[in-house]
Amino acid sequence: MTHTKTTFIRKYKRASKSIWDNDDSTILLLADIKGNDDGERAFNFTRYIYLHRDNVGNVLGISISKAMLDEHPDFSGRYLEGVEMFAMLLLYIDDITEFCTLFADEFERIFLLEPRDYFEAAELRWFSILGDA
Repeated sequence: MTHTKTTFIRKYKRASKSIWDNDDSTILLLADIKGNDDGERAFNFTRYIYLHRDNVGNVLGISISKAMLDEHPDFSGRYLEGVEMFAMLLLYIDDITEFCTLFADEFERIFLLEPRDYFEAAELRWFSILGDA
């Protein structure tokens, strides 16, 4: 297996600044995309969502950009867990799905499903979790 540098998943080389002591890596679920004159895509991190994981891949929570928190001031902060995490993910499920299709091959290697199938199933589960809360 070849390892290449990617924007989609990142393993920390130094201690994370997140609220989780055991934060080991992130998966970029959403960022603004801007094209350049060469037809290449570049990311603008004004609006983003990162999924934070520990060293064995367990989800710790998500972090959102300040701009997204400003758009949704009812959320408790930039680091979200539990019900708040699922609610935020559901607010952006369509955008997240489209963004992750840009990394479809890598996404499928991590989650064993292509993004559209994964998020279709996740949406049902996350609504169920919110309904039980």
